[in-house]
Amino acid sequence: MLSTELKSQIQGAYSRFLEAKELKARYGQRLMIAEVAKALGAIPVDDEGHREGDPAVVAVEAGTGTGKTVAYSLATIPAAKAAGKRLVIATATVALQEQIVHKDLPDLIRNSGLNFSFALAKGRGRYLCLSKLDMLLQEGQAQSSTAQLFADEGFKIDVDEQGQKLLNQMIERLAGNRWDGDRDSWPEAIEDQDWARVTTDHSQCTKRHCPNFQQCAFYKAREGMTKVDVIVTNHDMVLADLALGGGAVLPDPRETLYVFDEGHHLPDKAIGHFAHYTRLRSTAEWLEQVAKNLTKLLAQNPLPGDFGRLVEGVPELAREIRTHQQFMFNACEELADFRAGEDMEGRDRPRHRFEAGVVPEHLRELGIELKKGFSRLNDVFTRLTELLKEAMDGEATIGLASHQAEEWYPLFGSLLSRAQGNWELWTAFTAEDPEDSPPMARWLTLAESGALHDIEVNASPILAAETLRRNLWNVAYGALVTSATLTALGKFDRFRMRAGLPKASVTAVVPSPFHHADAGLLRVPDLKADPRDAAAHTAAIVRELPALVEGARGTLVLFASRRQMQDVFEGLDRDWRKRVLIQGNLSKQETLNKHKSRVDDGEASVLFGLASFSEGVDLPGAYCEHVVIAKIPFAVPDDPVEAALSDWIEARGGNPFMEIAVPDASLRLVQACGRLLRTEADRGTITLLDRRVVSQRYGRAILDALPPFRREIA
Repeated sequence: MLSTELKSQIQGAYSRFLEAKELKARYGQRLMIAEVAKALGAIPVDDEGHREGDPAVVAVEAGTGTGKTVAYSLATIPAAKAAGKRLVIATATVALQEQIVHKDLPDLIRNSGLNFSFALAKGRGRYLCLSKLDMLLQEGQAQSSTAQLFADEGFKIDVDEQGQKLLNQMIERLAGNRWDGDRDSWPEAIEDQDWARVTTDHSQCTKRHCPNFQQCAFYKAREGMTKVDVIVTNHDMVLADLALGGGAVLPDPRETLYVFDEGHHLPDKAIGHFAHYTRLRSTAEWLEQVAKNLTKLLAQNPLPGDFGRLVEGVPELAREIRTHQQFMFNACEELADFRAGEDMEGRDRPRHRFEAGVVPEHLRELGIELKKGFSRLNDVFTRLTELLKEAMDGEATIGLASHQAEEWYPLFGSLLSRAQGNWELWTAFTAEDPEDSPPMARWLTLAESGALHDIEVNASPILAAETLRRNLWNVAYGALVTSATLTALGKFDRFRMRAGLPKASVTAVVPSPFHHADAGLLRVPDLKADPRDAAAHTAAIVRELPALVEGARGTLVLFASRRQMQDVFEGLDRDWRKRVLIQGNLSKQETLNKHKSRVDDGEASVLFGLASFSEGVDLPGAYCEHVVIAKIPFAVPDDPVEAALSDWIEARGGNPFMEIAVPDASLRLVQACGRLLRTEADRGTITLLDRRVVSQRYGRAILDALPPFRREIA
């Protein structure tokens, strides 16, 4: 039970915050604070302070405008401090991360009376690697010759005049303490290819062996994390830390209270984290390049002992694996019936899916040979990196001075990382799935590789439930998952299944402060065209759209497929087309900025977008007065992970359409409707061009799960 002292502290902080900001208490916000404090403020512990009993997990759906960041912060910061734990707040997007760090938490410190420290935890790839910068600035010197051999591994040293200017600016600002090495604090946007030259990853980093370790921006930031009460990070970093056993980068999960904001993304993030893929042609080319590069390296640097012997064996092993890669490529090319299809972002993805994740035996045998080959390559590169570490420590004589070992370690670390990735893929691709567990989804994707085509081999879990149960919920001191969309069809069943929420988890829905019936109208007109007839439905949208959105300053039109979006655009009158901004022609941010600029100038502007415009897009007021949704956003039917999940549910006697497709579509539709009202002052219309919500039996459940707008159904 929540102690009187902690309850009083939380209530007092909320009262002070409201008074200082001259705000009135929101019912939903107050309810959320109470639910979170009750669930996470009195977790039973043993003599060592570790949680006892069932996992302490609470899931709260908090509608747009609730002020959930303030609510969960006011409840969890005092609760974590009282228990002597650290608080980790993880988001799915950089935008929310930055808002929490730069706006929400400073605002709480100023106005709530709570005393706490916080820091932002980002991955290594967001920070400058001083050693790489040094190497690039010393171009032409002997130490760059090795990197030149491994340009394909990301060690590109050819820098044009503009790039050289950027490098010089970096070193000048670092020297003058005017930059901290964080990509996000550089005053201008840095292109990805320019940044890739000066950053590193865990496989290439020599850590404490690096001569620049004391000045390393990443390790300075990490050191700062050990001293703060609250760490703000992203879902990916939490998952990466848990995959390493927990406590490797972030605090020990047993000593951590987690908040997962934008928590509806967590199951998919977890699936992505444990998914594997490789491209057959490009990997074969990489293996040939490795063989050539290491042969040249030995010619330039004759090496005695174990190190030289191990390196000498790599070219032959790499070419042997390459032969198996070619056998696999030919077998896949012969077997695969690549069917055209789109993913949820409308990208063209011709794929061949292995039903129920079962790979034909001859393909599996080839995969096992590749697994064995990459296992051996993995072992060799692991041993080589160990010897290089010993050389850096001065513990081994392998014919390399410690400074040369420091230079070579990132190169061999990168080779190890790629070999390991391939080994993990072939392990997952050829594994026999346990009878009582969901199978892996396994499929091939046709991909471009320069002028030639390539075949991508994929293996992915279809549910993250067991992984999250084992590595997160059962281990953590406590956790809150929150989002505006956790329920589907009014229930938490979908999220429970996908996220593996423990049975004892607390769930709650707290209402949005928006008065949907006063602020918005939901229209379902009769286009006299079935959305399942793509040509007729597209023609009807082309015919009706201009009149439907007449009078709105800012309109967002959401499509379920890129093909239909493009066909509607091309079918519209040329003059009317001028007001349309279509996703994909510019970056997402540039598209949104151009749309806002047009509306600000008094012009009518229409955005055409796909799934990624259905959530996380904030267009308040005139920027979005009308949301048009082309059809119920059912999942792309040929998505391999969703299809494998459907197969599994059907094999167990379930109904995948009602258990998966309908709840998923309902959730996406709610997210799309959430684009209309972003503030309490917003007003507008949602038009759904899909009468299946009234003509099909499942439609009523989807319709009733939408926010309570006024309805106008033809």
